[in-house]
Amino acid sequence: MSTIFSDLPVTIFEVMSQLARDHDAINLGQGFPEAPGPEDIRRKAADAVLNGYNQYPSMMGLPELRAAIADHYAHWHGVAFDPMSEVMVTSGATEALAGAILGLVGEGDEVVVFQPFYDAYVPLIRRAGGIPRLVRLEPPHWRLTENALRAAFTPKTKFVIFNNPLNPAAVVYPREDLELLARFCQEFDAVAICDEVWEHIVFDGRAHIPLIAIPGMRERTVKIGSAGKIFALTGWKVGFVCAAPKLLRVLAKAHQFLAFTTAPNLQVAVAYGLGKPDAFFDEMRRDLQRSRDRLTDGLKSIGFPVLASRGTYFLNIDLAPLGLNETDEDFCKRIVVEHKVASIPVSSFYEDDAVKSVVRLCFAKSDATIDTALERLSRVLRS
Repeated sequence: MSTIFSDLPVTIFEVMSQLARDHDAINLGQGFPEAPGPEDIRRKAADAVLNGYNQYPSMMGLPELRAAIADHYAHWHGVAFDPMSEVMVTSGATEALAGAILGLVGEGDEVVVFQPFYDAYVPLIRRAGGIPRLVRLEPPHWRLTENALRAAFTPKTKFVIFNNPLNPAAVVYPREDLELLARFCQEFDAVAICDEVWEHIVFDGRAHIPLIAIPGMRERTVKIGSAGKIFALTGWKVGFVCAAPKLLRVLAKAHQFLAFTTAPNLQVAVAYGLGKPDAFFDEMRRDLQRSRDRLTDGLKSIGFPVLASRGTYFLNIDLAPLGLNETDEDFCKRIVVEHKVASIPVSSFYEDDAVKSVVRLCFAKSDATIDTALERLSRVLRS
């Protein structure tokens, strides 16, 4: 057996979700919304499965969806993609990441990865024969720095994996940080694999800037998006990959031996959804921002230090100022058992030198769920 996968522990998400089930707890750990998703988009998928084509679609994705992806990014980010040579549909963003890493990373290639990170990155890098070069980001701002990048990049650096907006830290990176990273990618001739699944989930009037839009990055960036995140339909697993033709041809060869293709009815529905007016996306952000503020204000009122959440479904509390004699993982396991609220320790998003005082909570929930969770958490600091 491959020790890369066989030696991996059960993910903290499954551990905490199982504890939530065992203790009938509110699950603010895993990042999925309570709402069923936009009804018109779901109806479009239902109609397409009943009255549309249900055999193998094109490996690259339905032409109508590829065109919709290109139009969507031209409108929202000002980046022009050729839908036929620079856009591909995948079965979720994780498949897109797997295809990009397995297709591009070679034996001995160094790959810069920023901690905290999505837990799929490092096992995939190692399975491809690559060597992770870890950069430790720290609260409260989680920003990129010249010194940290200079320590991580070497003549063997071939790739960078960059998540923006960043889960779990809820950071939306400003242009200054993107230009810094772009400068290093160009200096070391590295390709950036950009996990941008949270690109539409940004708050307080912010705009997501894709790294591929930064000067010098158009030909050396793989941009990955997710319909599941954009439309709060996380079970659909429809991902997007955009890259220059030279890169996309390689990614397509990896994709053909992974999922190969994606359910055609979902592709039809996503194409419809991407064409919805700006007001739809603005309202979605307003609703999530209101939920963020509800949970933030409630946590602050009961004494938890809350770190800024600028994007994603998540916010974080920092236990360090509270002087508790326990790690973030101990805290999470204690409150799910004693107070019936599940959360995620941010240390689980690190492989080395973890930050052990930060806890992630998901606010993509109903007012009633948030209020009940807050009522239970109000007893934590009094116990």
